[in-house]
Amino acid sequence: MLDTSPLTAAVERFADRLRAMPQSRLRRGAAAEALELARELSVRAQALEAPRRDAGAAPAREMPDAGVFVVGDQVAVAGLDLAEALRAAAEGPLGPPETAKAPSEMLDEAVRLVEQAEAGATR
Repeated sequence: MLDTSPLTAAVERFADRLRAMPQSRLRRGAAAEALELARELSVRAQALEAPRRDAGAAPAREMPDAGVFVVGDQVAVAGLDLAEALRAAAEGPLGPPETAKAPSEMLDEAVRLVEQAEAGATR
């Protein structure tokens, strides 16, 4: 079983920080940085959850901009969705999806993305 706790911990920490930020800081760029991260995590989760890529696969749906006050929740939802998709991909009956990276590599990369976004949003 793939241990996704580093990703869930990083996502929850960043989401909590976003929820506690004043509106002025969110508007100065923290919310935009977080929304970009949420969108990226969402696209990655959708790619893992989609049926094996074939000609009829639907394009990824974009996380909407729902405002600066919900971006922490969007990061949390997208990150936890990705964690679940990574666990399922690692353990699925068909094995990991046919990608260039193993689920554990994708996990490490996602943790780095969250940490970089958090550093950018909180500086």
